[in-house]
Formats: sequence, structure tokens, C-alpha cells
Amino acid sequence: MFARVGSRLLTRLSRRSQCQTRLLASISSSSSFSPTSVGPFQVFDRNAKVLQKDRAATLSGGERSRTVDYVRDEIADMLIERFLDIKKNFNSILDLGSGPGHVSRLLETSMTKRVIMLDSSQRTLKRDIDEQFEVEVERIHADEENLLDVIPRNSQEAIVSCLSLHWVNDLPGALVQIKEALQPDGVFLGALFGGETLFELRTALQLAEVEREGGISPHVSPMTDSRDMSNLLGRAGFTLLTVDVDEIRVNYPSMWELMDDLRDMGESNAVVGRRHLIHRDTLAAASAIYKELHGNPDGTIPATFQVIYVIGWKPAPNQPKPLGRGTGQTNLKDIL
Repeated sequence: MFARVGSRLLTRLSRRSQCQTRLLASISSSSSFSPTSVGPFQVFDRNAKVLQKDRAATLSGGERSRTVDYVRDEIADMLIERFLDIKKNFNSILDLGSGPGHVSRLLETSMTKRVIMLDSSQRTLKRDIDEQFEVEVERIHADEENLLDVIPRNSQEAIVSCLSLHWVNDLPGALVQIKEALQPDGVFLGALFGGETLFELRTALQLAEVEREGGISPHVSPMTDSRDMSNLLGRAGFTLLTVDVDEIRVNYPSMWELMDDLRDMGESNAVVGRRHLIHRDTLAAASAIYKELHGNPDGTIPATFQVIYVIGWKPAPNQPKPLGRGTGQTNLKDIL
């Protein structure tokens, strides 16, 4: 349990571990940079997502975007905690989908000398360009889905990604590119939203649309869970896998403040075929349903952000190998 102050949110956040499969709910919106289409995997409108991030980074000179950094900053802290468990100093680290530098600004010279920040939104990438970083910073404006177009194979010692991969159309392909960009025995650390994220908002919007409009529109994004991530990392060729799940819960005065913050985070809906307008009376019904189904005794409403943390290593000849089955020397019964 910890506290953090944001513009419109109540400040209590709590985490608990859970592994389930659901869908990510978000709201709607619009894109400058033109990422390459990925054909049959076109689930998200990447151009719309870039426009959403650009808009969020420039509102009020970036101040509104900075005000809603609380979720990304907290998750970046948790990702760095996991990074500190790796007792190794890197010459360079690639921050994939870096945004303005939520992870990069936490890196210290004891961890690396240099960080490469890569993001598809140039305005987000340069939002805090005047901020001082402890390590040397290089910024690259490029599409995260086409990593190998700008990053050579076998060139990176470590790659981190904080809350970017949940908007990638071809996640298996993206993981393969990350593995190919790593040097042998290079490490990948990632954090992405899982299926339980904003389940309260999803159910409220669906029930309100059924009640007011007689059907459901795509306000949701297909997401992964921890078991999927283990399989995908293994298929991509990573070894020594670690996958764990946390939840962050934020209390808001109402659904309206939550929706405002999602927009200012650049986390509005970008599903292909989404509705660009939700009727006001449908939203009003969703707000009432949200409070009735999930509301707290003090009148606030909770929003759950489920986060999947992953660690994987690129294979190398000198890498430690797991022992074979039946080679253990200690009986688990004796320990327990």
C-alpha cells in the first residue's frame, strides 16, 4: 500500500498478484508518423495511437500528460527493481517504447553508461528533452513494431520496455525482433498491461450499451495473460524465463475523471473499427453502473491496472543450463 498524488485521482494505490485472462477496456480517439501495416495482425490502428500520444504530450505544454504519469512511473519503479536483481553493468540499454523516459530517467551510471530511447511518438519522445538524465541519452523516433529497421541484429546488451507492447499488433513478431536485436546472453525486461486491466470500466460500458443501445461496440483491446507470455517468450527463442503479475488499484472520484486521465495518458481506444463517439446518455448510464457494481463505500470508484512483468535471455553457449529432471539432491519434503 502506498500513496501518490495526481491531478484528479484519489491517491490510494494497492497491488496484489493474480493471473487471469480478460480484456483491456479503454475509451476512444484519433494519428502523424506512419507506422508500417502488419497485415493480418492489424488489430490496432497504430496511426491513431501515435496521434493520441502526440496530443497527450502537447496538451498544456505537456503538463496534463506529466500529471497522469503516476501509473507509468510506479510501474517503471517496479521494473527497475527487477533490473537491479541482474548483477551486471551494461554499456548501453535500449528503452523500447520509452515515452518521455519513465524507465530511462531511473537508470544510474552503476547500471549503464548510455540509454537509447525509442518511441513511435516524436512529441512524447521529446516531451521532457530538457530534463537531466544521469546517463547519456540518445533518442530515436521509430515504430516499435519494426525494431530491426533501425536497430541492428545482435547489437544490444539489454532491452527494456515499459507499457508499450500492449499496443503492438504482432506481439509474437515483436518479441522475435527484440531477441534478434539482443547480443547472445542479452536480457529483455518488459512490463505490459494484462487482461484484468480496467475490467470495471469494461463491464460498465458493455452493460450500459446493451441497456441503452441494444448491443456492444468495440471499446476493448485483446490482451494477454502470464501463461500466454511464457509461451510467446519461449516461442520467440528466449531462455531462463521469469513472468510475474502485479495489480495497481487507483481510486477516482468518478468514471469521468478516469476517462480524462486515460485520454491524457495517451491510452484511449485504438482498436480498428472502434466507435469515435459514445452517446452521452450511454456514458451517464455506464458511470452509474460503474459506481453501483464496483464503487467504494466512500463514493469513489476503483480502477485496476494489471501488469505482467517478463524477463527473458537470448541463448548463448556459456549461459547456465537448468539441471535435468531427477538430478536434485534434496527432497522437497525435508524442506517443508
